Amino acid sequence: MLTLATDIEVLTRFGRALADPIRCRILLALREAPAYPADLADALNISRTRLSNHLACLRDCGLVVTVPDGRRTRYELADDRLGHALDDLRTAVVAVAADRTCTETGEKGCC
Repeated sequence: MLTLATDIEVLTRFGRALADPIRCRILLALREAPAYPADLADALNISRTRLSNHLACLRDCGLVVTVPDGRRTRYELADDRLGHALDDLRTAVVAVAADRTCTETGEKGCC
């Protein structure tokens, strides 16, 4: 049964998905067009196993859905508005000092 997530749950799921660079690349690729896993793996130059794990995470977050296509399965964004949200996030101005130290990892300029 499909349930609607609260605003906080949606933001948390979106944040979890965006926390990994590979998942960001997958979302941006699917923003352009639906794709098959083998094609995504080739386009992103990652193994199919690794891609599968990230697609599972994105499915669990509710951001991508599978669409049966004969014997294959195609992936696409769960909602067209996610593509617009990704565009807005990519073009948002983020104010971070270049020499700032991340409080979580202790790395310079990581955040």
